[in-house]
Amino acid sequence: MLSEEVKTAYDNFYTNSDVAWRMLGAKYKAKNIVEVCTSIKPQKVLEVGAGDGSILHFLNEWNFAPQLYALEIAQSGVDLINDRKLSNLKEAQTFDGYKIPYEDDSFDLIILAHVLEHVEHERILIRELKRVAKYIVVEVPKDYRFGVDKRMKHFLDYGHINMYTPTSLRFLLQSEGLEIIEDKVSMTAPETVKFNEFVNRKAPKTFTKSLKIELEYHIKKTLGNLLGDKKKEQFANAYTVLTKKSDSNLHIF
Repeated sequence: MLSEEVKTAYDNFYTNSDVAWRMLGAKYKAKNIVEVCTSIKPQKVLEVGAGDGSILHFLNEWNFAPQLYALEIAQSGVDLINDRKLSNLKEAQTFDGYKIPYEDDSFDLIILAHVLEHVEHERILIRELKRVAKYIVVEVPKDYRFGVDKRMKHFLDYGHINMYTPTSLRFLLQSEGLEIIEDKVSMTAPETVKFNEFVNRKAPKTFTKSLKIELEYHIKKTLGNLLGDKKKEQFANAYTVLTKKSDSNLHIF
């Protein structure tokens, strides 16, 4: 169960004014989720750790599923989700970070987007997700780089206590009895990089800087396509994977 300090920290997080920034990031997260889920047609979808509902906003707009549900540890997040008045949203409520207040096999799909890197007991949460849904889609940031331990404060300031590569995340999920159905790596889109640079960081906006951001993205994209999966993974900023409960009982306990 989460401490009151953590809950308070997330409550404060969702009362700040970074709405435009969160919506921009959410658009691409939602796009990745839709892309890896093309082989399934979920009717009843739960987002765990739904934040302010920005991903659900896009999934609702794109009619991803007729029934959307949300769980979030922060009451301020739940309030913002409900304020969105999403037409397909059936319920949004708080939870303790681990125990999902629904019956076994209640959902077709659970979404866990940019949550697992914050979770202290990740396997406990994954087992709970498995209990209530057939399919689980997970997206994590690809924070890991060589020497990442030298930047611990940077990541801990964001609440990122776990580091994943596509390989290590697949190992974790498969060792918990989940089967990989579809996956993708993605780079941060130029418009998101520009927003972060010119709005969040308040750097002077110049044609040269904008062009450099665009070129860097397209060069990495081209190199990844030419040189294969290893290079794509090296350049990636996020990894998205769709899993389903495996018939095999392979897990560590």
